[in-house]
Amino acid sequence: MQKLIVFNHVSLDGFFVDGNGRMDWAKMGQRDAEWDAFVAENASGDGALVFGRVTYELMNSYWPTPMARQHDAIVADRMNDMKKIVFSRTLDNATWNNTTVIKDDLAGAMRKMKQESPIGLTILGSGTIISQLAPEGLIDEYQMVMNPVILGAGRTMFDGVKRRLDLKLDHWRAFKNGCVFLKYVAA
Repeated sequence: MQKLIVFNHVSLDGFFVDGNGRMDWAKMGQRDAEWDAFVAENASGDGALVFGRVTYELMNSYWPTPMARQHDAIVADRMNDMKKIVFSRTLDNATWNNTTVIKDDLAGAMRKMKQESPIGLTILGSGTIISQLAPEGLIDEYQMVMNPVILGAGRTMFDGVKRRLDLKLDHWRAFKNGCVFLKYVAA
């Protein structure tokens, strides 16, 4: 059975999007050689990306562009080549290459994918998807980059989760740019 991993940036006050639903704060002022190597290493893995519609549209508006390739060619190539799955009740088709749209039964579809997929699955952004799959016990790892910023308002990845989910810290790594990578697994 394949793992389902969440990878998101979060602010010091626990938000993964700001009060306007934006994530651009997660990329501001983070560049250093160690961080760049970490990002390139993360982008080099095999797997499929999982999105909700909002995150899919955000990613699709940037990664297939020449600007993305100019700014970060390794990550852009990887994002564009990887298999992508988007859960949406409203999106009829996907324009980003290698993308499949699934319209219903989020938990059931994810259970089936975890059992049948030859590659791992990683959710980026997509708090609505996370908050539905977490209580079902379908997420195996929560990987977060804690960013040195306080947003004051926004949304957590776990809005709507109604019961306690115990986790244990599996790995952490601090970077010179102030970011801290945290990996949690089920306790």
